[in-house]
Amino acid sequence: MYLQKTYTVDEAQKRLERYCAYQERCHKEVTQKLYEMKMIPEARDQIIVHLLQHNFLNEERFAKTFVRGKFRIKKWGKQRLQLELKRKDINKTIISIALKEIIDEDYYDTFNTLAEKKFDSLRETNLQKKRKKLADYLLYRGWESHLVYDKIRALIP
Repeated sequence: MYLQKTYTVDEAQKRLERYCAYQERCHKEVTQKLYEMKMIPEARDQIIVHLLQHNFLNEERFAKTFVRGKFRIKKWGKQRLQLELKRKDINKTIISIALKEIIDEDYYDTFNTLAEKKFDSLRETNLQKKRKKLADYLLYRGWESHLVYDKIRALIP
């Protein structure tokens, strides 16, 4: 039988300091980790307060880092970024602050490059199907529908 390791508050605190120092985390991830460690609610609260006071945990910093990374690496649009942050229980004010990290010029350049690259890679001969595949791809990545449909009209007259 497998025994769950138990942690003292100090051990759990040190462990979570390393967890947060390794990569930006949101409150939800930290709470989930504490829950998996079977910490009692009072200990969870105490550890979270400690992490906040010592700047290991900062929702705004997390949201900004998340937005910059997912936009730059995965080429996600603002809709998808907003949805993913909401799933992590980040508050609306912080989400809007984080989305300002994306410079409009970079946003539109990335969108156009992504749309054109995908358009060129589609081997569909039926124009209607090609439009649909391109739209689905861009909408799934969270780009605004007006941008997507304007771009499709420009690429496939």
